[in-house]
Amino acid sequence: MKSSAIFSQGSILLLVILLSTISLVAEAQQCRPSGKIKGRKAPAGQCNQENDSDCCVAGKMYPTYTCSPPLSGSTKAYLTLNSFEAGGDGGGPSECDNKYHNDNTPVVALSTGWYNHGGRCHNNITISSNGRSVVAMVVDECDSTEGCDADHDYQPPCPNNIVDASKAVWKALGVPEDNWGGLDITWSDQCRPSGKIRGRKAPAGQCNKENHSDCCVAGKMYPTYTCSPPLSGSTKAYPTLNSFEKNGDGGGPSECDNQYHNDNTPVVALSTGWYNNGGRCHNHIRINGNGRSVVAMVVDECDSTEGCDADHDYQPPCPNNIVDASKAVWKALGVPEGNWGGLDITWSDV
Repeated sequence: MKSSAIFSQGSILLLVILLSTISLVAEAQQCRPSGKIKGRKAPAGQCNQENDSDCCVAGKMYPTYTCSPPLSGSTKAYLTLNSFEAGGDGGGPSECDNKYHNDNTPVVALSTGWYNHGGRCHNNITISSNGRSVVAMVVDECDSTEGCDADHDYQPPCPNNIVDASKAVWKALGVPEDNWGGLDITWSDQCRPSGKIRGRKAPAGQCNKENHSDCCVAGKMYPTYTCSPPLSGSTKAYPTLNSFEKNGDGGGPSECDNQYHNDNTPVVALSTGWYNNGGRCHNHIRINGNGRSVVAMVVDECDSTEGCDADHDYQPPCPNNIVDASKAVWKALGVPEGNWGGLDITWSDV
């Protein structure tokens, strides 16, 4: 009986440690305030309360954020109402284009973390709630880092989970006008081509076809992308084979460190959207495919915005869902060498 009691106590201790570890991991993944701002009372007539906007209260402390909650394929958020027209409660012109926008157009501002330094400017997102969905364009930032001053119409800093939407969005969601102003929603990125590039034939010897790389076809139109599909805990992607060595089909040195890398090292390049303006440089990702898993380091961008020129080895723009991997990655996944070059995978940040 005593040994049974000891086992029980040990099990409880192990459970407590496990729960504490899980709690710490969850805590680390949270988006916490980066600071606080003390409210100042607005001078007369300088805080526009259209759409029930709040004005800062003198002396009240408001949290600020540089981050937003992590994204998924269906990210929870809180929808608010904003006017993007001149003289509206949105204040000055939109950050993305320094213009005002008609409130009958479905446009939104995103909290600072999701706005991503303008990385989502003019991208479309899908907003779902009330049994309906609407596609809206990102044109502005809902600033979570500053507030309570003239530049921000003496309104508090934006919370970190806001999609601030025009009247057109609320109408499309079928919300009665009396209830406009606050609604639980989910949203996701829509990644569509940002443009096209016309192919040019490479001068003799200037397109490296190692690893079955494609060369641009003269006159063919190739789509370009500034975005990639939304991330989840297990994001679907298409891996390709790339050489990161000097004179390999990867072209010049890697974007992250301006260096070449041995192909026997597990390294990858990511499509432009996932590369995130270098935000994943030297981070590790986990790649799952062929029943196996491998951890690789991000060292380069697979450019989805440009191509068919000397800087890109006269290869087409990269599709928006590519993990371009060294030979070491393919070996670790146990793929026969004759099949290197294309495989359905999933990946996640480590």
